[in-house]
Amino acid sequence: MITAAEINGMYGIIPTPALPGADRLDAVDTVDTDETARLVDRLVRDGASGIIALGTTGECPALSEDDFDVVVDTVVGAVAGRVPVFVGATGAGGHGTARRLRKVADSGATGALLGLPMWQPLTTAMAVDYFAQASEAFPELALMVYANARAFRYQFPVDFWRGVFAEAPTVTSAKVSRAPQLERMLEVTEGKVNFVPSDMVVHDFAARAPRTTTACWATAAGMGPEPSIALMDALTRGDTKAAQKAAADIAWANEPLAHLFADQEIFASYNTQIEKARIAAAGYCRPGPARSPYHHLPQEYAAASAACGERWRELRARTAPAGTNHQK
Repeated sequence: MITAAEINGMYGIIPTPALPGADRLDAVDTVDTDETARLVDRLVRDGASGIIALGTTGECPALSEDDFDVVVDTVVGAVAGRVPVFVGATGAGGHGTARRLRKVADSGATGALLGLPMWQPLTTAMAVDYFAQASEAFPELALMVYANARAFRYQFPVDFWRGVFAEAPTVTSAKVSRAPQLERMLEVTEGKVNFVPSDMVVHDFAARAPRTTTACWATAAGMGPEPSIALMDALTRGDTKAAQKAAADIAWANEPLAHLFADQEIFASYNTQIEKARIAAAGYCRPGPARSPYHHLPQEYAAASAACGERWRELRARTAPAGTNHQK
């Protein structure tokens, strides 16, 4: 099982490419398997240290169980053991989540990205027990806590991490965006949980916890991974000047969407759509339409997303190694 210390580099979070018509409520067989496999293979070849599938950008809650199984098989097959792969398995309740966790475990994935059940909010006692049961039921599967407070209506306090450390030994990492109590979280988990931030805040995490900030995640990898890899590589080398430049470059590319990223209420309603729109504009992959009911995006947000994707394409042209093909 992968340990906290073994999670390093830039983990690309992928969309789940969709076929035309996937935005209909009654759509079936919506996964563009060829594009999914192509995207995963390209990310690995372009330097991603790991792959994370079926998170929010991957539309995990919008997929049917049949489509879920197809994505798991396609992604794990395309990775082919070259890098670690974590696959989202969160469902509406415990039993549905267990079914998905079994599929992920049987696929040979490195681990599961696991959030809380998405129906009734949990208390800390419930949340710790949920991860403890998942750890006991699937002892061969590393668990990455999907610590998204807005999505799961839970704040993931220090007491949660203390409980998970004591009762869920297969939790070895967590996908986080903000961690005002990072130092306490590291203390109570005794280095056994790698708190992995996004490429937009990893430089802040590295300043506060340089020894344990060994990896970042990036939904921006769906637009091309090179800028995020450059930032993580600079932090790993301890090259402060290069890291500052890489962080500034990423902030510049994201500037058209900065006001939406900052407004959690708006971004929560359009998260998937914004990601797919900017990924489509960047041209690194073909994400296809967002699945129902998450396919609505106001024109002004669509324009900002397209501007972000175009800036990212430009940034890649300056960041990617010589000879890299920047087209689809």
